[in-house]
Amino acid sequence: MTEKSTVDVLLSGAGAAGLTLAIELARRGVSFRLIEKSTDPFRGSRGKGIQPRSQEIFEDLGILDRIVARGGAYPPQREYRGDGSFVESDAMLREEPTPAEPYHLPLMVPQFLTEGVMRERLTELGHRPEFGCELTGFEQDEAGVTARIKGQSGEETIRVRWLVGADGGRSLVRRALDIGFPGKTLGVRAIVADVLLTGLDRDAWHRFGEGDMQRQLALCPLAGTNLFQIQGPVPLDGEIDLSAAGLTALVSERSGRNDIHVQSVSWASAFNMNARLADRYRLGRVFLVGDAAHTHPPTGGQGLNTSIQDAYNLGWKLAAVTAGAADQLLDSYEEERRPIAAAMLGLATKLLDALKRGDVRRGREVHQLDIGYPDSALALEKPERNGGLLAGDRAPDAPLKGAAGQPVRLFDLIKGPHWTLLGYEPEQAAVPPRPGLQIHRIGRRGDVIDEGGHFRDAYALAPGDWVLVRPDGYIGAIVASDEASALETYLTTAGLGPVAKQPS
Repeated sequence: MTEKSTVDVLLSGAGAAGLTLAIELARRGVSFRLIEKSTDPFRGSRGKGIQPRSQEIFEDLGILDRIVARGGAYPPQREYRGDGSFVESDAMLREEPTPAEPYHLPLMVPQFLTEGVMRERLTELGHRPEFGCELTGFEQDEAGVTARIKGQSGEETIRVRWLVGADGGRSLVRRALDIGFPGKTLGVRAIVADVLLTGLDRDAWHRFGEGDMQRQLALCPLAGTNLFQIQGPVPLDGEIDLSAAGLTALVSERSGRNDIHVQSVSWASAFNMNARLADRYRLGRVFLVGDAAHTHPPTGGQGLNTSIQDAYNLGWKLAAVTAGAADQLLDSYEEERRPIAAAMLGLATKLLDALKRGDVRRGREVHQLDIGYPDSALALEKPERNGGLLAGDRAPDAPLKGAAGQPVRLFDLIKGPHWTLLGYEPEQAAVPPRPGLQIHRIGRRGDVIDEGGHFRDAYALAPGDWVLVRPDGYIGAIVASDEASALETYLTTAGLGPVAKQPS
């Protein structure tokens, strides 16, 4: 067994969560290795819904347009009655985008296409996952983690500062740490399969037997492919035939039609639905993200999105501490993300109950735009605000105009790995410039002009107020002009302390 030199972070698991975290670390210059036990990338469609908040994250990561180009919108759902007639309706609540919320509709992108785009982005940043490379064990001490990995070239031991388990619901990392994973099996077993078939149009999400858990079946054309995804409950016990012939028979039995034929199966799975939440997200120098920390029923499209947002939250914090910020910054990861997963488990379970009754409509509750961290130790208000936008909330977008006359979105200003400090018609600077912080003044004498009043409407600030936006697009602090000194302490804690004066 060989021992390799130290890197900052070892990421175990190259699914959506691991890839998101890898991109975050790569664009911040943090050294890492991303390993994946499987010899090939995941090739199924399991997490196919990309919610509006995740679309905003993908815009920040530089991949949203590619993701949209690979996928598409959800088709209308076509619910068939017993006599063969049907009704059509929208599965998703349709709302127009607003200046503050530019994305309002979930995208349909099969998971293997989403992860493919993420790997492309990671390659552009100079990194690749190591497939066929497995974490076999580890020990940690106060200074770091010693990890044992087994790859195609043999076994090796590496020393890292941090280990992140993004290794799924059966996480080796979680089990090795002996972290509890309480919850419940929901009494529903289901299949999901990606297939080529004939006999159905691709302009609708075909649904049979709604409200009947013995006969329910959905066949959804997968955007960006020539495949359909088959979903439906199956008996809790017994073997399930997931071959083309077996699935053809299942479709025929539940639809009452003999003209739908499965030609081939590219991926299929039978699984028991669970709702579980890890007791802890951090133990020393080891973290859990994604399905290693929480498992959801697939209803509502929350699992993949919650996993991506876990990694997005942890990535900038790991980079900050690696660069010298206080270790306590990493405690905010569990503090902020674990309550979100608990709420998502409740929502997904509620939506599963609705699905059992035949109600598959989804509204704003699944968009994840209202998620925030108002109770976080990283949320600062001086003075305390009594309504409107609060510290810890998602930072809204706003169309603005640069002082040179060109249009610019607020999301353009906050995009990237930096912090952003926004002053609303300020009289003087709140803090001196420093690396990692971009400062913009919004107003008549600023570098950005709120010509349409959209920033004013979304942020409800008084002249002289300052808003500090975190690297993950949430509001860290809102302070009045006479409380601006509080920003200095906040920034120092985040690793953005004052720059030492240079000798003249």
